[in-house]
Amino acid sequence: MSALKGDRAVPAPRSGHAAALNRKRLLNTRGWTFLLVLAAVAIGVPWLNATGALPDYAVPLIGKYLCYALLAIALDLLWGYCGILSLGHGAFFALGGYAMGMHLMREIGDRGVYANPDLPDFMVFLNWQELPWFWWGFDSFPFAIVMALFAPGLLAFVFGWFAFRSRVTGVYLSIITQAMTYALMLAFFRNEMGFGGNNGLTDFKDVLGYDLQSQDTRIGLFVLSALAVAGGFLICRMVVISKAGKVIVGVRDAESRMRFLGYRVEGYKLFVFVLSAMLAGLAGALVGAIRSVQVGMGEPVLILAFVVIVIGGIGSIRGALVGALLVGMTDTLGGVLLPPFFGLFMEGSAAASLGSSLASMLIYVLMAGVLVVRPSGLYGGRA
Repeated sequence: MSALKGDRAVPAPRSGHAAALNRKRLLNTRGWTFLLVLAAVAIGVPWLNATGALPDYAVPLIGKYLCYALLAIALDLLWGYCGILSLGHGAFFALGGYAMGMHLMREIGDRGVYANPDLPDFMVFLNWQELPWFWWGFDSFPFAIVMALFAPGLLAFVFGWFAFRSRVTGVYLSIITQAMTYALMLAFFRNEMGFGGNNGLTDFKDVLGYDLQSQDTRIGLFVLSALAVAGGFLICRMVVISKAGKVIVGVRDAESRMRFLGYRVEGYKLFVFVLSAMLAGLAGALVGAIRSVQVGMGEPVLILAFVVIVIGGIGSIRGALVGALLVGMTDTLGGVLLPPFFGLFMEGSAAASLGSSLASMLIYVLMAGVLVVRPSGLYGGRA
């Protein structure tokens, strides 16, 4: 047997101090480096914003990409270490976003367009007479956070229970998870479901009494996003270096052999699937607080998360953060620099449109460039 240390396999300890050694591996040199880089980002971005070197809009933008890093970490645990390619994490991400969005809609109260203290504006517009039962409790922030974790976890548990017991694997599992995401999107799209229909949940005012348009609140949410990424990293590291983590890697590499050795493979896969879904839900809740909540919000984010994983390297948790930061910097710099550049050759509106489109394309150019130089990603070579 072997244990993971960083991205390399080393012999398992023979002495009775295995637990102490595992605790050291949780924060080895690379782990500390990861957290120090994350801390530098969490401290440096607000400081640069306070000095005027970083514009106000860049703070929530970078915070959004930190949330994408958390989603990428969740996906990398499932895909890189367990070998399960899920296309359904967009649904878990959206569930977390809707849980937070429902709380923020309840926080509006009588400050909405229709000044109804009990019903959100879209329900008043659609002639709803009373608040649906599934909105009960969302006036409480702790309840919303719990539901942002519980709802994705419950859906993942029910789905995974049937899928893994039926031994659905490979591309078939990926297709089924994609179908689940699409079915959930169609449900949220319908006005009679009570989730805002095609308009989603918008026009948030404040969270815990703090104005969401205030720069101080945006900085607070940015720091919370960084803390969530650090927490997600530590949780995933704890799983990877544990005995269960070794079994999970064994399931990825030789599932039939692990079954022959007597391991209940379905239980391990279900555990990782549920944990990954809950982390994705937390990422969605943070994005829901930073931005609005829209139907299908998980689909483009899921594609971007896969791009982040490929750039960072499959099976490298810290690579997810590096990939997210690179993608965020590329998108931000492209959006800032390209429109003025094209403005030298064409009129303003056309230059802005072309610059924004090419800025999004630069992300995929970055991915292609990384794969040309390092086909396994920046940190995937030793995974």
